[in-house]
Amino acid sequence: MNYVIAIVITLIITIPITYLVTIEIRKRTMEAKIGSAEEKAREIIDEALKVAENKKREALLEAKEENLKARNEMEKETKERRAEVQRYERRVLQKEENLDKKAEAMEKREAGFAAKEEALNKQKLEVEELSEKRLQELERISGLTSEQAKEYLLKTVEDEVRHETAVLVKELETKAKEEAEKKAKEYVTTAIQKCAADHVAETTVSVVQLPNDEMKGRIIGREGRNIRTLETMTGVELIIDDTPEAVILSGFDPIRREVARIALEKLIVDGRIHPARIEEMVEKAQKEVEVMIREEGEAATLEVGVHSIHPELVRLLGKMKFRTSYGQNALKHSIEVAHLSGLLAGEIGVDIRMAKRAGLLHDIGKSVDQEMEGSHIQIGVELCRKYKESGIIINAVEAHHGDVEPQSLIACIVQAADTISAARPGARRETLETYTNRLKQLEDITNTFKGVEKSFAIQAGREIRVMVVPEQVTDADMVLLARDISKQIEAELEYSGQIKVNVIRESRVIDYAK
Repeated sequence: MNYVIAIVITLIITIPITYLVTIEIRKRTMEAKIGSAEEKAREIIDEALKVAENKKREALLEAKEENLKARNEMEKETKERRAEVQRYERRVLQKEENLDKKAEAMEKREAGFAAKEEALNKQKLEVEELSEKRLQELERISGLTSEQAKEYLLKTVEDEVRHETAVLVKELETKAKEEAEKKAKEYVTTAIQKCAADHVAETTVSVVQLPNDEMKGRIIGREGRNIRTLETMTGVELIIDDTPEAVILSGFDPIRREVARIALEKLIVDGRIHPARIEEMVEKAQKEVEVMIREEGEAATLEVGVHSIHPELVRLLGKMKFRTSYGQNALKHSIEVAHLSGLLAGEIGVDIRMAKRAGLLHDIGKSVDQEMEGSHIQIGVELCRKYKESGIIINAVEAHHGDVEPQSLIACIVQAADTISAARPGARRETLETYTNRLKQLEDITNTFKGVEKSFAIQAGREIRVMVVPEQVTDADMVLLARDISKQIEAELEYSGQIKVNVIRESRVIDYAK
């Protein structure tokens, strides 16, 4: 125990002594190292000072050399600039001398111009005086003042220019009309030659052939009950007279006549003729006619080559097969107008299909004009609008008799085609009395105008030729006279198509050589 304590005490004493000794040794070692480092630092500083001194000397030498070189270049550049400035100075002096010389020349010239201007002013005054004297002398000779003479001269020139302009315009119009008329005749002739249609005169009666005269009694029936039933069911009058083996059906409605004809023919073939059978056959005939109407409409559209027409319009087209105008079949007329419109459109480069469509539908109002109030044009326009036809078609329908202004070439083509179809020989049939009365009315209307010497209705009443007294009607008055006559004819007469008013003024001078 004591031994351990002694060891511990020894360690306690020994450790601090050892620590102090170690510190002292380290301190002395560090001082020795510091002294050595200071000596080395002093050596390095001395070496650096020597190198810096050498560098400083070299830099000073280089700076002196650069300074000397820059000074030499500066002196050289200064000399060159001085020489250039001297050259500029010499140029400026030379230019100043030239300017002085030019200024002197300008002054001399201005002086010359002033003298000339003064001379010109004197001459101008002299000219004005002479002109004034000349005007006074002219006024004295002519008896007119200068303003009057100017007005007279301007009026003379204006009259001459107006006359020459009128002559030129007239020549151009005449030439244009001749060319247009020539082309139009070619187109119309070509179209007519390509479209040749038969014309059949329509009547208001139909004839049904009988196998024998005994059939007449069976048709009449006991106390006339059969014939009364047939007339009541069809609305057609049956005329049974002495005509051998024939019965005449009379009525203004061709559809009713067709129904009556078909029903009567079926009854004759069947042989059983009594009121009940008559009613049955009339109903069958009505259905057959309705089918026939639709087929005729479809055949017309196929013949013309027009498609996508509303089915109701197609039915109305077929119905036109049983409609006549002045004896001309309305459906045949519409088909012909469609063909002519297509041919004319092809000649002048317009849409052929649209022209054919407009031509086919132009008289569609005639299919129901006997059932509805209004003209066939108004009804046709309403039908086309109802079934969504284009504006071009509607305008063509509305304008084909000139009720409104045409808004497209197609409308004008339809007008021309309608007139051509209606004007063909044999196409339309009128009574002689109606025909002669219209011609006489045309001439009577024209003869009422002042200055008209005589007039002639020609070309079946489609042209009125008017001869005027040249002393009473001038060339300018002829235009107004033709327009007034046209308006009077439109107001007093009813006609289809158009009437040409041709006013002629002829002056004759006669002399004799003796």
